[in-house]
Amino acid sequence: MKTSGRTVLITGGGSGIGLAIAERFYKAGNKVIICGRRKEILQDALERLPDLHTIVCDIANEDDRKLLFESIVNEFPELDVLVNNAGIQQRVNLQSVTADWNYYHQEIIANLEAPIHLSLLFLPHLLKKKEGTVINVSSNLGVTPAAWLPIYSSTKAAMHSFTMSLRLQLADTNVNIVEIMPNAINTDLGGVGLHTFGVPVNEFADAVFAGLENGILEIGYAGSEITIRASRDEIDEGAKCKWQNFIKNNPEF
Repeated sequence: MKTSGRTVLITGGGSGIGLAIAERFYKAGNKVIICGRRKEILQDALERLPDLHTIVCDIANEDDRKLLFESIVNEFPELDVLVNNAGIQQRVNLQSVTADWNYYHQEIIANLEAPIHLSLLFLPHLLKKKEGTVINVSSNLGVTPAAWLPIYSSTKAAMHSFTMSLRLQLADTNVNIVEIMPNAINTDLGGVGLHTFGVPVNEFADAVFAGLENGILEIGYAGSEITIRASRDEIDEGAKCKWQNFIKNNPEF
């Protein structure tokens, strides 16, 4: 895909993978808009990248998503890249479910409902552009689940399926559909310190941007580019090994 001279919206762009991708689009000569729930996080990003555009938006709220779409098409009608990045990751012991449904439902909304809704809102706009792009950040856990992250893994599996459907339906149009499928990345997703073993976020973002420049439609890194193409037997064994290793290291779970 063309990676300069674009106008890019990134959800959850104030930190982690979203901010790292925003920075690379920004430095490549694009107009970049990020949105997120917390104004202070967006302000920190703006201080780091002074010409960034920020919008406070809770994508888990349907009305906020509609307002986001309306404000973007009015203020940035040239928008031609949507990056669905925002998400929630929660550990859930299915033998000891104690929270009310809303706690679990928020993860489904943020990871699945919101990016699908935003895609449907923006697609008619993107189809009018010379080149439109939708980039969905899913996970290799959408292929080989982490059993201690059952809702997260399920939502990412659904996003992988949705992204494939988008790509097939839009194959004859001017809109490109890209999926980023990371392995564990050293961010605060799920809680501070949980992913310190993961790939450095800047290393990952550099690889992602190189993949975008080379026109790769499913971008993995640090092993996920292999696991996302695994056979069913490999997927079953991988999920089992992940679970056994997690329980060994987290017996209190």
